[in-house]
Amino acid sequence: MFNIKMDMIQTVGLAVIILILGRFLRKKVKFFETYCIPSPVVGGFLFAIINLILRKTNLVIFEFDNTLQSFFMTLFFTSIGFNASWRLLKVGGKKVVMFLIMAVVLVILQNIVAVGVGYLTGVDPLIALLTGSTAMTGGHGTAAAMAPIVEELGHTGAKSVAIAAATFGLIAGSSLGGPLANRLIKGKKLEVVAEKVDNEKVRNDEFLFNNDVKKLDGENFAKAFFLILLSMFIGSYVSTFLNQFLNFPNYIGPMIVAAILRNISDNTTKFDLHYEEVHILEDVSLNLFLGMAMISLRLWELSSVAGQLAVLLLAQALLAWVFIYFVTFRFMGRNYDAAVLSAGHVGFGLGATPNGIANMQSVCDKYKHSHIAFFVMPIVGALFIDFFNVAIISGFFSFLSR
Repeated sequence: MFNIKMDMIQTVGLAVIILILGRFLRKKVKFFETYCIPSPVVGGFLFAIINLILRKTNLVIFEFDNTLQSFFMTLFFTSIGFNASWRLLKVGGKKVVMFLIMAVVLVILQNIVAVGVGYLTGVDPLIALLTGSTAMTGGHGTAAAMAPIVEELGHTGAKSVAIAAATFGLIAGSSLGGPLANRLIKGKKLEVVAEKVDNEKVRNDEFLFNNDVKKLDGENFAKAFFLILLSMFIGSYVSTFLNQFLNFPNYIGPMIVAAILRNISDNTTKFDLHYEEVHILEDVSLNLFLGMAMISLRLWELSSVAGQLAVLLLAQALLAWVFIYFVTFRFMGRNYDAAVLSAGHVGFGLGATPNGIANMQSVCDKYKHSHIAFFVMPIVGALFIDFFNVAIISGFFSFLSR
């Protein structure tokens, strides 16, 4: 058997090759585009399958140095912290707050159901928790970030379980959202009338609502990168302090520091956080960290929990359908806009924000455009839910790992 060892530079280089391959396949294969499967997942799963075959046939074993994976993971979640703006939440209005409450409640229920069903099926609570909001609302990024914590506690196969669950969530979220909204609209005979958005309230928020494209430059990228690194530096000490009381992931501190800086910036004109550049760095770091996580998947460790995993994932799909159909729809107003929002909630509650937007678009293409839905869902799905989700997951992990 041939053993291939890659240092941290070679590992990230291979991850980039996998990203390029994934982007190519995503453009060529309609299935991947339809269900919004991320490029790192497309290329990464292909490599993971090849790696599985090579290992099972005793030909090649790969060993990776994942030092940079941890760095890019922390950079990504620190960037997420810069999205947590109290001003944007207030600008969004009552509907945004209401929808955020629904999203947070579903996050909590996803984790309770994961641990409960895991207990009934004989799956370790920490492994089961990875199929809850970690993989569903959190998606591949959060799944790949939390799984190593579980593996460090001695649970092999955690990463494969988390990534498989997140992939299932993407497909389920894209498949169930449209039919759920259609059932609500037809079954409840809703009047297809869309409420208008009060643009006067939101037009002054340049970062989120201004459609003008700003010219990006190297100086602003440098400033944004330095602010992220500074948040990571200060936040590392915050994490050390917090971990004296509860076992939180190391990126919690940097996220908190970034959120504090964001809200200071929102209320002063003394410094600019360069949100556009931060968002680009967030996207780059997510792709690199996820690509590195995917190439190190150990699919051979998934077979031992395959049956129980199917039960856990079906339970999550059923929970999302029932909760959103009976609770989200009613809480958001029991009207056409609420039905479209419900389709979006299925998409990002099981998969990711792009899936939610795609669901809403398919519903609106059939009926009528919902201004409220396309205003509310992206704010919650893209800016706020990740921050709340990570905090809630960390609480569950801290409780279960005692």
